Amino acid sequence: MNFRSWYNLLLICLLFLANSCTQKPVFKKHKTVFKVGDQQEWATKNWNDEDWKTGNPLIEDDRVFWLRTPIDILKAPELLHPYGIQLHVYGEYEVFWDGVLIGKNGNPGQEAVLGPEGNLWTTHSIPSHLTQQGEHLLAIRVSLHYFKNHAGIWEMNIDYYDDLLTDLLVETSYMYIFAGAFLIASIYFLFLFLGDKKEYATLIFSISCFLFFTLILAEFMKAYVPIHYSMHVTRLRIISFLMLSISFLIPLYFSMQFPFPRRKLLLTIYTLILLFFFLSRYVYELTANNMIFSMWFFSFGIVMFGVYKKMKGARLVMLTFLLSLPIAFIAPFNKSLFAGFSLILLGMFYLLSLRIKEQRLAYENSLVQSTRLRLELLKKNIQPHFLMNTLTSLIDWIEESPKKGVLFIEALANEFDIFNQIENKKLIPINQEIALCRSHLEIMEYRKEINYTWQEEGIDIEQKIPPGVFHTLLENGITHSLPLENNSIQFKLIFESKSDYKCYTFLTFATPVKREVNTKKEGTGIKYIKARLTESYQEQWEFTSEPVNHGWKNTIKIYS
Repeated sequence: MNFRSWYNLLLICLLFLANSCTQKPVFKKHKTVFKVGDQQEWATKNWNDEDWKTGNPLIEDDRVFWLRTPIDILKAPELLHPYGIQLHVYGEYEVFWDGVLIGKNGNPGQEAVLGPEGNLWTTHSIPSHLTQQGEHLLAIRVSLHYFKNHAGIWEMNIDYYDDLLTDLLVETSYMYIFAGAFLIASIYFLFLFLGDKKEYATLIFSISCFLFFTLILAEFMKAYVPIHYSMHVTRLRIISFLMLSISFLIPLYFSMQFPFPRRKLLLTIYTLILLFFFLSRYVYELTANNMIFSMWFFSFGIVMFGVYKKMKGARLVMLTFLLSLPIAFIAPFNKSLFAGFSLILLGMFYLLSLRIKEQRLAYENSLVQSTRLRLELLKKNIQPHFLMNTLTSLIDWIEESPKKGVLFIEALANEFDIFNQIENKKLIPINQEIALCRSHLEIMEYRKEINYTWQEEGIDIEQKIPPGVFHTLLENGITHSLPLENNSIQFKLIFESKSDYKCYTFLTFATPVKREVNTKKEGTGIKYIKARLTESYQEQWEFTSEPVNHGWKNTIKIYS
């Protein structure tokens, strides 16, 4: 899924959230009063409840208590389209409207005997003749056995009964489509990380998307999973833990994209603040708000530092943060939460897409450079100067010793044959590279009449190497070295394998010609070697070349 697809999907969800917040209510709720006890007459509309208490009741035992709430119906329902009431009340309860029982949720007063029954969220139909415009009374008979001190009406809505049943399902379907996009993104970026396990920013984004997907499931599962009020605390704790994890990972991700001074210290302080909010026993929404705003301000500070330092992508990410802020004041808490998180994750996705694009361009450039240098190296081996010198030496050998001349021709043909086999390959077996080096030494021995010797130590024939790497080092050793007193030059290739890297050491035993080691200008051969290593191993390699007492030493380390 590309950046434009994410933007369109987010826009659709934001429009849905905006529309869901613009509906005019059909009722007006007055203050709720309560009283401990159990009398059926308390359900009647005209009962005198002036001596009842206000606020949320604190019930510490299994006694039954009653809640009474006056409600004004602002508009009479349409014909054959009755109103309904949707409730979020802790406990098992019976619902009365103007003294008429309209719904039952569990067994109030018998929870200890019959066990937990009912749902935390319930929807009940109200008879049409009881919902005419004017004042009405909602009475609820409740008992709390499993979850003390949380009595009261936490949420209530009155609307057309059919709409109450379908709106939540429609809303949930939109959110689950939205959640599915984050699940797909999570899986996709997880596979990207498995392809390059050093890209920890990709892993953090994948985990963040998966946690956000899980958070949406946990929040909207109430539409289709019956949850008893005794299990609601467990659900809230799961949601709080998910929010804690996301609130930690998002600033961590931005700190990796926009590095800033004293990063570890500030991240440690921020983590302690998050844990303080998480472990404090406050109301769920207050705890969630504290963690969300802490995450927002800390992340926004990191992004602002990126803008100040003119880091790539920082300005657009800052815009997503600024857009997420007003949503918190426009939409309800649960909807603004997901819309705001979505905008921030969209900014994270944008940064990651920029990083992936840069890596792809760097890789393509390395391929182009490798191809160009490979052609340069091939041209170097068949250029007129090389061919003329080789053919001149060949003529001399044929005139002086035809048998050695034939061997010279065979060596030359063998080298070009090997070149033809390997020039288009990314990696070749190490023994094929060694065969190329031996063939080249045989040719140069005929040409220069110097005794060239080749030695190997610890070579693993199962290993592969980019083609022409050691052949290039061999050429450099021949070109920039003079023979020893016995008219010989010796080359030695050593292989060493460790747990975290593999090392090739290429030694030249000769009298070196003076050359600058720290020059900024690299020859074609060295450029070719580095381009080939980058093409095959990205940045997981190290190459050094330096003079030593016996001649020259080249080291290639390939990290796991």
